[in-house]
Amino acid sequence: MVGDELAVQWQALGLGQEELRVYAELLGGKVPASRSALTRAVGLPAGRVAAALAWLGDHGFTVPAPTGTALPGAVAPATALRNLIHHHQAELLRRTAALEELTGSVDQATAQLLGDVHDPRASGIETVRGRQAIGQRAVALLASARSEVALLDRPPYAASAPDGMPAPLDVAGLARRGVLVRVVVDREGLRYPGRARGLNDLSGEGVQIRVGTDLPTKLITVDRRVTLLPPTEAADPTASALVVSDSLLNHTLTPLFEAVWERALPIGAVTQGGEVTEEDRELLTMLAAGLKDEAIARRLGVHVHTVRRRITRLMRVLNVETRFQAGVQATLRGWLTA
Repeated sequence: MVGDELAVQWQALGLGQEELRVYAELLGGKVPASRSALTRAVGLPAGRVAAALAWLGDHGFTVPAPTGTALPGAVAPATALRNLIHHHQAELLRRTAALEELTGSVDQATAQLLGDVHDPRASGIETVRGRQAIGQRAVALLASARSEVALLDRPPYAASAPDGMPAPLDVAGLARRGVLVRVVVDREGLRYPGRARGLNDLSGEGVQIRVGTDLPTKLITVDRRVTLLPPTEAADPTASALVVSDSLLNHTLTPLFEAVWERALPIGAVTQGGEVTEEDRELLTMLAAGLKDEAIARRLGVHVHTVRRRITRLMRVLNVETRFQAGVQATLRGWLTA
């Protein structure tokens, strides 16, 4: 058995008691003939003996078993010890180099950490306060778009004309330079004078527009990397918007837009004109307001079957499949009464 003093020294270099016992047995004058014999000789479970043999082989204490033998050969203690010391020296040099590199950049790392603490964008969420600042940030965000812009648009609007009409954003310019622009407009937003005509013009410029109801929020997402969430209360001059660049939140906001987009109904550029009577305008206005056939019939003073026939004819003229689509298309064509 290796002396106690030598055992302590080797343990300090990483050689444990079980590895030392197995190594000492391999160094003996009569090497066991098999692993089972080695297990009996050192008095350890077979699993621990296997782990000790693996460690010895990995650290240069043994060489692969010669042909015809079941156990690896033991390397001379002096050679094995030098190998182990060289291994520790190399690891020490590697760690020293890493520490020296860190020491050389400690000032830069400290400045970076302190800067992150005071930078509101480091958390991935930035607050923008005031109508003017919000409008400027929205314009700058859109100008930075490279491939895709997605908008959810609903009243009230943080940047708007005195009558509440939303201030225009240059999304048509984005479409002209090849950016994919998709917009979902809340049906409530079509009530502003000229809004439907403006959306129809944007559609003609290549902007993809859909109309939905009860949109959950307003947002502007650029290139799926940053999202502006405008304030819900437009009348408050101190209202705040959030600019979200955190990937986790964007992975929530982007699917939200996609879900709303899938449920919304597409609109396309439509030609003005077509035969429509004042009675048709009145019927479409009531249809867009959500009145049932029976209620429309009572207001028009006609039979409910007459109302349904007229609705079917108007849907065919407008080339739509649902009554909601009929209301949207009629609004875009300027057919609805005020």
